[in-house]
Amino acid sequence: MSESLITEEDGIRKGEKTNTAGIEDDENGILPIEHFVHRAKMQRNTEVEENPAFEVDEDGLSLASFSSDPDQIFDEEDLTEHDDTEEDIEIESSPITKNIPLADYFDPADPVSLYFREVNKVPLLTHEEEISLAKCIEAGRKARSTLAEGPVTGKRKGELKRIIEDGWAAREHLITANFRLVISVAKKYLGRGVPFLDLIQDGNIGLIRATKKFDYRRGHRFSTYATWWIRQAVSRSVADHGRTIRLPVHLGDQINRLWRENHKLTQELGREATMEEIAHALDLETRRVEELMKFAQRPLSLELPSSEDEENELSDYTSDEIIPPPVETVNEKIMQEHVNQILTTLPPREARILQLRYGLLDGKSRTLGEVGRKMGVTRERVRQIEAQALRRLRQPKLRRELQDYIRE
Repeated sequence: MSESLITEEDGIRKGEKTNTAGIEDDENGILPIEHFVHRAKMQRNTEVEENPAFEVDEDGLSLASFSSDPDQIFDEEDLTEHDDTEEDIEIESSPITKNIPLADYFDPADPVSLYFREVNKVPLLTHEEEISLAKCIEAGRKARSTLAEGPVTGKRKGELKRIIEDGWAAREHLITANFRLVISVAKKYLGRGVPFLDLIQDGNIGLIRATKKFDYRRGHRFSTYATWWIRQAVSRSVADHGRTIRLPVHLGDQINRLWRENHKLTQELGREATMEEIAHALDLETRRVEELMKFAQRPLSLELPSSEDEENELSDYTSDEIIPPPVETVNEKIMQEHVNQILTTLPPREARILQLRYGLLDGKSRTLGEVGRKMGVTRERVRQIEAQALRRLRQPKLRRELQDYIRE
């Protein structure tokens, strides 16, 4: 374990009596934690033996279920800007189900469907089991903190390591038993621009966050508490990656609220709601609703066919306003060559001053002072040479040659 993970929690002090998790006896209706720890260890060992590709990291978590980037898994502070106070957590009924229907999403032979089957094999936890596992996890955190505070005796060190190992096993069991909860939440965000597996991945990160923040003393079910963190992680993923052009999270929330209200009004009125009706329902100005509607529009690919019966793409009918039309480009090229040819009839000094003054070289016009400093003469002398060169160019023959460009 890294030093940062060991020292992040408040630990028990040396000399305290250690109990595996301070487990209450059977008389209080809470089962011994050894039962669940042993079951989690046996399940983990069986999975490692049966599947050589199944790995277990130092935290006791299945790498096959999460990202291979440890920073993505444990950079938990990026997941939320809220503290886990009781007021911030909306307690609601858990959407967890006994079984996740697989045929609606993937072919049964698909490897992803096999993952779903494995998820359904893990039994759901009772409230008493959740409390016991949470106590074991808490004891493991305290043991890590105690072990990091300073030297301990060999016997004491062995006890602490055992408690830490039990804590990781309990944490893994609590996570794997709630994987189907992640799937249940993630499937509600299908069709929002993020692949289903990515939604599950981010939901698993929220589930890991919930196992760390869960306080069993408040009396809530873990599944109810974890739903908030899972939904928060999944919705953040949709906000960050669901659109080609990313919108701020608060703006995405306003757009979602707008669509919900629009759908509600459409159902109530039996017709499409107007901008004014939506604005009144949301207590917003009509102009703001129009802006949100524009932000909500999805970008179209220029490679889309222009119609069902045509092979042409939209890009074939879309002009680039930055690039000038080919005809103008050719005309400008011919005119530039013609002007340069006419300037060759002037003395080199006069031609150079005209090129600098009117930007015939690089498109940048220069003042008399700038040309004078570049040519090593005064401003007045530049003005005189310029006037003399223009008089030479006022010949009727040269004027007729350039008149066509002026007409165009």
